[in-house]
Amino acid sequence: MEHSKQPQYTSNEIKDTGDSSSVPNGHFDGLVKRPAGTVRTPVPQPPAAECVSHRPVNAVMESWREERTRSVEDNEMSLPSLAAAYTTILRGLGEDPQRQGLLKTPWRAATAMQFFTKGYQEKIIDVMNDAIFDEDHDEMVIVKDIDMFSMCEHHLVPIFGRVHIGYLPNKRVLGLSKLARIVEIYSRRLQVQERLTKQIAVAITEALQPTGVGVVIEATHMCMVMRGVQKMNSKTVTSTMLGVFREDPKTRDEFLTLIRS
Repeated sequence: MEHSKQPQYTSNEIKDTGDSSSVPNGHFDGLVKRPAGTVRTPVPQPPAAECVSHRPVNAVMESWREERTRSVEDNEMSLPSLAAAYTTILRGLGEDPQRQGLLKTPWRAATAMQFFTKGYQEKIIDVMNDAIFDEDHDEMVIVKDIDMFSMCEHHLVPIFGRVHIGYLPNKRVLGLSKLARIVEIYSRRLQVQERLTKQIAVAITEALQPTGVGVVIEATHMCMVMRGVQKMNSKTVTSTMLGVFREDPKTRDEFLTLIRS
């Protein structure tokens, strides 16, 4: 990205995302449909969220393993129903699914959607488990301009942009390519940019227990470009700052300066 085209981050553009009381990497809202008359058993509520850096290591590791995944077998089983749903969509749009150009479109669209959301099939622990190294290094590590492609969960249209990640190690470092893999796993799901930003930061924090983590995402939302306000050059910038990146303005400013350079 050319320096002249880099967005200028102001106090209004850089914002903390997400609610610290939520489960940042979860995928269920806890609501399950039940038949009428069914007695609902109260579900014990977890204690209030605490600073990630103070969580026991065992609890952090377990949070990796509890992530919901979708298997290859699930893909094979759901493909016919997904294709049938796309056939229904084509008819609803006034098209003829039997015309030559559309004969295979439902199957193509179904397999494409499975690829666009393949992050549901992967676990963060599988990515990080063999790439965390003990290293006596405590200076900032930054990987910037990571390409990101996702799907807006409100309109099922693309979100695309770049992710910048920085962290201050605490005797442990992560293989650099794994930062891009974390972005890939969480972005290849139905997303909102705010949640995606926080999921990436929390995953790195849980894995490494670093002194601090900063994540900034600049993205274009096709739901704004192709429909709605139709602002072709609009970009959305979100950030999550944890640890010293939140607490120390100098550390935060160093990170933001480096990702702009």
